[in-house]
Amino acid sequence: MHSVRSTAGHASSITLAAALSCATVWCVLYAVPSAPPAVSPRPYTPHPTPYTLIPPAPAASALPPVPQRDTEVTLAFGGDVMLGRLVNETIRERGPRHIWGNVLPLLRAADLALVNLECVVAKDGEPFMPRRAFYFRADPKSAEALTVAGIDYVSLANNHAMDFRAPGLLETVMQLDDLGIAHAGAGRDLEAASQHVVLEAEGLEVGVLSFADQLAEYSSGEGVPGTNVIVIDSVGPDLERVRSAISAVRSAGVDLVVFSIHWGPNMRQTPSPQFVGFAHAVMDAGADIFHGHSAHVFQGIEIYRGKAIFYDTGDLIDDYMVDPALRNDQQLLFVVKATAAGVQRVELVPLFIDRMQVSRARGADFRAIGERVARLSRPFGTTIRREGDRFVVEVRREK
Repeated sequence: MHSVRSTAGHASSITLAAALSCATVWCVLYAVPSAPPAVSPRPYTPHPTPYTLIPPAPAASALPPVPQRDTEVTLAFGGDVMLGRLVNETIRERGPRHIWGNVLPLLRAADLALVNLECVVAKDGEPFMPRRAFYFRADPKSAEALTVAGIDYVSLANNHAMDFRAPGLLETVMQLDDLGIAHAGAGRDLEAASQHVVLEAEGLEVGVLSFADQLAEYSSGEGVPGTNVIVIDSVGPDLERVRSAISAVRSAGVDLVVFSIHWGPNMRQTPSPQFVGFAHAVMDAGADIFHGHSAHVFQGIEIYRGKAIFYDTGDLIDDYMVDPALRNDQQLLFVVKATAAGVQRVELVPLFIDRMQVSRARGADFRAIGERVARLSRPFGTTIRREGDRFVVEVRREK
């Protein structure tokens, strides 16, 4: 199972430090009511975080093992996890395991599993105004689906984290803390929203930063709860913030750096040249894995100077209407094999979302997903081959 550096006695443990966030989406979804009736906001009582920014030095006997350069770990990256609306109802009726179908063993087998949490987790809340097209909120009980699947980390920098205003965001943070699930990209103020987390597996430490490129009105500030929002640009002050954040993670002594960002418009299969330039700048700044999400469909993969760029990882679970041309019900789980020396191999497991359940794709869906990811990755010079029940990218690093 998964392990994360412990700072407060959680089964999955976390160390927080400093970071930044970026991204967004507008959704194509089932025609269900866009927002629950507004309710009077409950007073929010700040919940003490179970994580320390600078943990006390452990006793010598408790020190984690020093990883060998060839110690390999498995990181599973999923796209958006939307637990609200019909998914929330399904969890109530059928339990938290049901939505994961036969993908559950894959998630639980990973040393670390990382996703974007595309909803608020709260008992209730007052919808953000002006009115949105969609509001996503899951019951606190539904968050058990994350622990059942062995999810170690969720990004909160996205365009739904503040759907139910500051109290909804802060309750989401509280619920995740209670479950021992690491998170980054949103918090009680800009300092909290900008912090990174450090995950640990087999003695290898993975630093994760979280960003979003919208919504501007959800941005955190000094004394203002919200998300970690930046402007996508390959030059300028926001890129300098990103570089500084990556440098801070590297200074913490981690072995790998994951840059997670919720960015760009919905239902786009290819990143813009501006996004490609930004991703390259992020990798040049010291990131090892680029974890993009927001489009609801997967995009191509690039191996850039021996590092993995997932421009968009699509969705992992949702209740969205299916576009007959873009086929957003056909998805991927991105499985990374890595050592302290970097990414060694990427495995792509085809998935299919149907009636609020994700399962492993078969037959025509499997073939269509493989053909599409190969086609979308070809412009980046990425070669993808089939290997049994998945597709594989071998990583060659520069000497």
